[in-house]
Amino acid sequence: MKKDNAGTRIRIESMMPLLDERQKRLFLATEAKVLGYGGISQVSSISGVSRVTITRGIKEIENQNEFLQAKGRCRKSGGGRKAITETQPGIVQELENMIDGYTKGDPMIQLMWTSKSVRNLEQTLRDKGYRVSFATVSELLKRLGYSLQANRKNLPIQKQHPDRNEQFEYINEQAKLFFLNGAPVLSIDAKKKEFVGNFKNNGKEYHKIGAPTEVRDHDFPIQELGKATPYGIYDIFKNEGFVNVGVSNDTAEFAVESIRKWWEMIGKALYPNTEEIMITADSGGSNGYRVRLWKAELQCLANEIQKKITVLHFPPGTSKWNKIEHRLFSFISKNWRGKPLISLAVIVNLIGSTKTEKGLKVDCVIDNKEYKKGIEVSDEEFKAINIKQHVFHGEWNYMIMPQENFA
Repeated sequence: MKKDNAGTRIRIESMMPLLDERQKRLFLATEAKVLGYGGISQVSSISGVSRVTITRGIKEIENQNEFLQAKGRCRKSGGGRKAITETQPGIVQELENMIDGYTKGDPMIQLMWTSKSVRNLEQTLRDKGYRVSFATVSELLKRLGYSLQANRKNLPIQKQHPDRNEQFEYINEQAKLFFLNGAPVLSIDAKKKEFVGNFKNNGKEYHKIGAPTEVRDHDFPIQELGKATPYGIYDIFKNEGFVNVGVSNDTAEFAVESIRKWWEMIGKALYPNTEEIMITADSGGSNGYRVRLWKAELQCLANEIQKKITVLHFPPGTSKWNKIEHRLFSFISKNWRGKPLISLAVIVNLIGSTKTEKGLKVDCVIDNKEYKKGIEVSDEEFKAINIKQHVFHGEWNYMIMPQENFA
């Protein structure tokens, strides 16, 4: 008996740490059955598990049908701590009412004017008499289908144009045709103005612990440094960017000058045989479809380079679909995150060093020219523009051709 007892002890001490509650119970019950008379007491003494538990394990082994039905559970059905929804009925409905009232803007809801964090929800439920922890609140919210989410810019401030999708498709088809003809397809836009100086730039960079880059504590502009406006030209099919960093106003004259610089520095070398250029642009801003100066300046450019310039505008309220936003500007912002833009030279170097795994490369120059606001184009000057509107939404889609007397 002693030999068996020693072997039993070794098996029990070796196996017990590896088993869950049921497995332990069934294993000990098996050992007790093997030992025979007095086995329950011996196994209980070695393992420290009560005789009642071992006896229950023996019954489970002997009653196979009940065991198979309970498979996957460590306790019998109904065992263990009761769910909070049983011990405190109504807590789920109360929690959902709190969240729903907050969402609908009910001014009487207790949480309307504070953060909807799980700890605030916990405290509010406690104030209403429920016994609950923030961890339980978090679990209940998951069960109800809630999760932490940021605001989403999705509500249009104006009614969606009925031909919105058709315009997207039209731009796409035109881009394919220009590409097949070997002509450049450009996406253009101005990035937001940036303060030049030792100001905070959003984002984080690695530094020694406790040694972050120190910047000004207020974003008051430095008069002698001013602001910089990066105007981008993105070649969609070649995945190449060009940025003209202006220090003056973002006007139509500045926008077209940026395209002119791209053509002189990059475009005419890449497309020596092209007869036309395609441009996609937002519907507003300095290059908006309603801006007379934009079209007048494009006419001057078309005359200078003797190329047809086709412009296709995205419908109002859809500027985020402009390719330049997520194929160029987003990577520029990522490249200079956490770095103060202390000078124009730093801005140009940061923009010019922007690269991606897909081969994006960017050229960047400074434009020190002063661009005046409020330049008007007379009716006579506007009528003289050699413009041909497309059949589909001619206000958005048009071609500006060189004037004959400039040929």
